Amino acid sequence: MSPALLSLRVDESLYFANARSLEDRVNDAAAAQPALRHVVLQCSAINNIDASALESLETIEHRLRDAGIALHLSEVKGPVMDRLRTTEFLRHLSGQVFLTHFQAVAALTPDVLNGTATATPTTLDREPSHA
Repeated sequence: MSPALLSLRVDESLYFANARSLEDRVNDAAAAQPALRHVVLQCSAINNIDASALESLETIEHRLRDAGIALHLSEVKGPVMDRLRTTEFLRHLSGQVFLTHFQAVAALTPDVLNGTATATPTTLDREPSHA
């Protein structure tokens, strides 16, 4: 895979109790990859997002953009996309929203498909719950 891509899968809905944890994980993972140009949050397991989580996504977006890194989303469910559309978040998103995670990887790192990439992107499979 490409060192320019960081792929993170969020395995539950985003809400006040886990939003800050996502911020921390993205920041830590991005800091560990100096060649990073794209962060893709795979959102297939996110069924709901509250105001606190939306603020965290906005913070993540601003920090990444300031570092020259684009934030992208993939596999966003309809109700979550509807919620995002009621905010300014999508209008200020530095990256894109992709229908599938494969489409995101293919568009952002075509070297992965032609076999010239050398490093493996980081994947965080589970965001911890804080109940």
